[in-house]
Amino acid sequence: MKHSKPILWSITAALAGFLFGFDTVVINGAEQVFQKLWGLDSFWHGWCMSAALWGTVAGALLGGWPTERYGRRKTLICIGALYFVSAVGSGMAPEKWFFMISRFVGGLGVGVATVASPLYISEIAPARMRGRLAGMFQFNIVFGILIAFVSNFLFNRFLSADIAWRWMLGVEAIPAAVYCLLCFTIPESPRWLIVHGHDRRAGKNVFRRINPDFSEPEIDALVAVVEESAAHTENSSAFFTRRLRVPILLAFLIAFFNQLSGINAILYFAQRIFEWTGLGAQAAMLQSVGVGITNLIFTYVGLWLIDKLGRRTLLYIGSFGYILSLGLCSWAFAVGSYKIVPVCIFAFIAAHAIGQGAVIWVFISEIFPNRNRAAGQSLGSFTHWFFAAALTLVFPRMAEALPPAAIFGFFCFMMVLQLVWVRTMVPETKGVALEEMQEKLTR
Repeated sequence: MKHSKPILWSITAALAGFLFGFDTVVINGAEQVFQKLWGLDSFWHGWCMSAALWGTVAGALLGGWPTERYGRRKTLICIGALYFVSAVGSGMAPEKWFFMISRFVGGLGVGVATVASPLYISEIAPARMRGRLAGMFQFNIVFGILIAFVSNFLFNRFLSADIAWRWMLGVEAIPAAVYCLLCFTIPESPRWLIVHGHDRRAGKNVFRRINPDFSEPEIDALVAVVEESAAHTENSSAFFTRRLRVPILLAFLIAFFNQLSGINAILYFAQRIFEWTGLGAQAAMLQSVGVGITNLIFTYVGLWLIDKLGRRTLLYIGSFGYILSLGLCSWAFAVGSYKIVPVCIFAFIAAHAIGQGAVIWVFISEIFPNRNRAAGQSLGSFTHWFFAAALTLVFPRMAEALPPAAIFGFFCFMMVLQLVWVRTMVPETKGVALEEMQEKLTR
């Protein structure tokens, strides 16, 4: 298979997404246990739940610097080390402060991963395969979410609650160590080598390995396009400029709407939401596994469609699915028709997986110039995780102060606004070379 190497390297880099998904959602099965164990009120419970997300905010904000300064590959290796330290510390935490610091460290890894991994994949992927390969990051996120739900269910079933939650959080150390070792086998991004590493020869060699069917003149032409693109932005590397206003606004809004759908609140508190419908704790946890399975199946569908229908079309599909499922959820809680709530939640997860979930990290990695791509990815990731952390922090209080119908109604309204945004602002990036997209969006 002529593109086997970039596929293999993309899978390896995308495993950061598996750890991301596992790390962010594994706390779902432990949150009520440590709340009781440490006697946490809603304020401290919210901080313990959101500690990793605030680490993710910091990691996303700062992640562009090591990714650009030291390279994509070295940054990916360090991400694995952060995940490992966090898993061990969270599983052994004797009290809430140690726990929050450990979760914060894992969050740093998640934040940097959302910058470095999609960026690396987009830079090594052939244009016609870029959507599927960069989308593997999202596929691995939802696979990690599913494994976290299954792992939580099994530990909860076979171990006592006071021990099970520690294993739920600590077991992540095993895949973190494996991922860290695998990252030593991948090459550096050829675009980073040429633009930031100033090593044309090394970049050319990696391009040759990515495109074994290219002739030598074609490889030279590809390198020349990257160099020309970098030269055009050499004297305008500042980020917050009029030249970049369109990609900056697009990155901010896609990340903003991603979280204002309520996706992280539902994933983090899935068990509690199902319990609102009258399900027992075991049944609610099993339904949470169903959320993970639904997410995985429809993410695969989204990745299959992303290079066929395009990014914009998937955002349309997801927006309509969001509005319908969230609107029905709000209505069901308002009138007490709880039986349809699990179906609506599964439909919501499917809409997210096909739409925003499949598109967000691919889209952000495509819309910025080579010289500004790490900073652009960092902006999108920071926005995503800031609103994720804020929502997770306040959700316990929202759950106390507002009826579920109002909560789901608010998320539904935000998705109506997303639909308007997709219709009026979002360009199609399917099959467009990164350097060509730069010309379109930064004129």
